[in-house]
Amino acid sequence: MRWPSRFFALAASFFLATALLVIVAASAQAHSGSSAPPAPGIQIPSLTHGQMAVIARYRGDILALAQAQTVTDPTFRRLYNHGNLQFTYCLWGLMPSSLGDEESPFNECSHAYLATAKALLAYMATMPSAARDAKALISDIDADMVRSGASWILCQYSGEAFSTGAVIEPRWRDMVFHLPSLAALLATMAALMTAASSIFGGRRPRTGAA
Repeated sequence: MRWPSRFFALAASFFLATALLVIVAASAQAHSGSSAPPAPGIQIPSLTHGQMAVIARYRGDILALAQAQTVTDPTFRRLYNHGNLQFTYCLWGLMPSSLGDEESPFNECSHAYLATAKALLAYMATMPSAARDAKALISDIDADMVRSGASWILCQYSGEAFSTGAVIEPRWRDMVFHLPSLAALLATMAALMTAASSIFGGRRPRTGAA
């Protein structure tokens, strides 16, 4: 059985992309705030490892309340925009084990965007237009945290404060050593290559008119 040349081209592309990913991940430098004080900007209190899971469950409610505000100020907008930017840098929270696994290259940046969501909610509790709903949401979150003992579950990033003046990136160089993250990225690459192969490989050359 002879393998079609397109198969070998696809396989070569896949392995080349994989090798490139390993090289880039091993050499990339992440902007980590764990070894330096927070950059200038609005200071964002730290979040324990246990609190992350609770805030993650309520992040959609926090953002919905924020999006409903028609009268805002610079502090609100900086917290809101920074949280969205941080969430994007953390690949939209899609990487597996990013919340629960302390060894995940995406755990620190998950701390960052969830801590920003909590800070945004706390700030909305001081805004006349949002105070009532924000305080009600805070009460729900506090009750959930007490039930789960969230404040007692710590990790290496639990004491780290953040700032709107700095974005925490994933630890790209560690991705090659964290199998769930590496597997997810390689699976995505393979799916994209397969889709590209089906699109371009399915084309047939046009023949001239008879």
